[in-house]
Amino acid sequence: MNWATADKYFDQLEHWLDMEGEAERQRMVERRQQKRTGNPERSGETIVNLRLVDHRSGLAGRFLIDFAKPAAERLPMNRLKVGAPVVVSDEDQPDSSGIPGVVSKRTATSVQVALEEWPQARHFRLDLSPDERTRRRQLSAIGRARQLNGSQARLRDRLLGLQELRFHEPPKVEFSTHLNPPQEEAVRFALSARDFAILHGPPGTGKTTTLAEVILQAVRNGERILACAPSNTAVDNLLERLVTQLPSVIRVGHPARVLEWLRGHTLDELVEADESTAIVQEMYREAEMLMRSASKSSRSRNAYTRKGELYAEAKSLRQQARLLERHLVQQVLDRGDVICTTLTLDEELLGDREFDLVVIDEACQSTEPALWQAMLRGKRLVLAGDHCQLPPTIISKAAAREGFATSPMERLINQAGDQVFRRLTVQYRMHESIMRFSSDQFYDGQLIADASVKSHRLADLPIVTEELTDTPIIEFWDTAGASWDEQIETDGMSKFNAKEANWVVKQVQQFVEAGVEPSQIAVIAPYAAQVRLLRNRLQLEGLEVDTVDGFQGREKEVVIITFVRSNTTGEIGFLSDTRRTNVALTRAKRALRIIGDSATLCGNPFYAQLLDYFQTQEAYHSVWELQDDDP
Repeated sequence: MNWATADKYFDQLEHWLDMEGEAERQRMVERRQQKRTGNPERSGETIVNLRLVDHRSGLAGRFLIDFAKPAAERLPMNRLKVGAPVVVSDEDQPDSSGIPGVVSKRTATSVQVALEEWPQARHFRLDLSPDERTRRRQLSAIGRARQLNGSQARLRDRLLGLQELRFHEPPKVEFSTHLNPPQEEAVRFALSARDFAILHGPPGTGKTTTLAEVILQAVRNGERILACAPSNTAVDNLLERLVTQLPSVIRVGHPARVLEWLRGHTLDELVEADESTAIVQEMYREAEMLMRSASKSSRSRNAYTRKGELYAEAKSLRQQARLLERHLVQQVLDRGDVICTTLTLDEELLGDREFDLVVIDEACQSTEPALWQAMLRGKRLVLAGDHCQLPPTIISKAAAREGFATSPMERLINQAGDQVFRRLTVQYRMHESIMRFSSDQFYDGQLIADASVKSHRLADLPIVTEELTDTPIIEFWDTAGASWDEQIETDGMSKFNAKEANWVVKQVQQFVEAGVEPSQIAVIAPYAAQVRLLRNRLQLEGLEVDTVDGFQGREKEVVIITFVRSNTTGEIGFLSDTRRTNVALTRAKRALRIIGDSATLCGNPFYAQLLDYFQTQEAYHSVWELQDDDP
């Protein structure tokens, strides 16, 4: 899309944000209404009939509240993962706005939520929350971006394609880690950008490792870096690569959203380790004691006056403690060469800090508005990701159709072409036969399998039997004509294919019996109903069964894909977004098995070419070959 002016572009972003906000609010209303019309827990975004079973104090005066079902009943399958924003509300008052919080811990029978306020109800419900705070911050950033002038206005206009890009000569670099030639070229290219550059990292090519090297080199040059990503997982992946080589890396964000073994690098824990924090904690304890004293009943003449004085003193103490805590936070932040955070920047926390370089990993999963909060903080910008994999998640179908589902990374590549990016081409994950189809379809046939993975086999793993390598590394099993039809759940929300599920169960059993650990196997399905069905059938410790979204950035020795769709009309739904299938195909390291109905799928040219590829590799089978072994 061409933008004649910056104002036209920002007007469109504001419109899309309004559409997305309305769609998210409507979805939450529909979930709340399901209590009367159906099962509100079916979506995986809600848990009902919860009791408050335990609590304790957390960092920065937060309450850590444990919720569980009666009699310690197992929680339903849900998407309320650690770090997820939620709303805690009174189940008996459907119109209650609730209290926002963050999931800080979860088990099979309980979920812990970090809250700023104490929740009051007999029965609670948790709902995955629309993030209105993030939307407000993005709107504020758009407003500021409109008003830019000077050097930042030039960067803004270059990001919109309104001015020509500028580059220095590529610098000489003494690399701190071993990189292959395309990775080295990408680092030099990123460091030469006067405005912005893009690192295109197809699956398994070491994108995050390369981006970490860019950051290390910039720190060596005396620069301060803001390192961002759309998700907490992506931020932690980058943090993991930085902390071994840089002593002053700070992870900003709620500790509940950070991998446990990395929490020692979080701002909260670095502040807690400061000697002055003991004073802050003592002030919080004293305030809590005053609150308890105030809450005790008394019949004395001046009881209400005394109660008010105690509450006021407690409030004053908490305010003083928070002021001192904020001062400590700023001192810790000042010591950091690299600050790592999600793209939902805490503007109050960062204050007026500016950075020499802003990097955004997994930029293909970012929406346009998220870019501007980060961009406003930096003089230069480096984006990394793969626009041929999952796009941003958009709730509003109308906004997605208009262009909101196009990431800024994809837009910039389409806008500026080859001059703005360098592609990494050596991959260290997949056997060559697994890699080749995606390479040809999405990456101009440029991917090269490193010698360490080019021909690796399952039999090379400890304990795995040689018999498993008698069949090809890849297999496609075709159900055409076998009446293995898709079905729809009774509530009409998702689709499943019971016979494909039976086939998947047998494949998993075969791999496990051959010595493959369940933790080395992934089962991927495009529909949540198929995931639910298979999770119930495959309760093996360590085995992962999930949708495509759950495996972005992940890898497994063995991947089994069930396409589910099988109908007489050739309808394939969101399988038509072939980028999602690209993600699924490229998670496997040593073995990939797929099942699907060619008669349904191959009306789409992409799937017809996929089937042709498997046939050229002599890896095509029909379920009719199973004979009496009927799933």
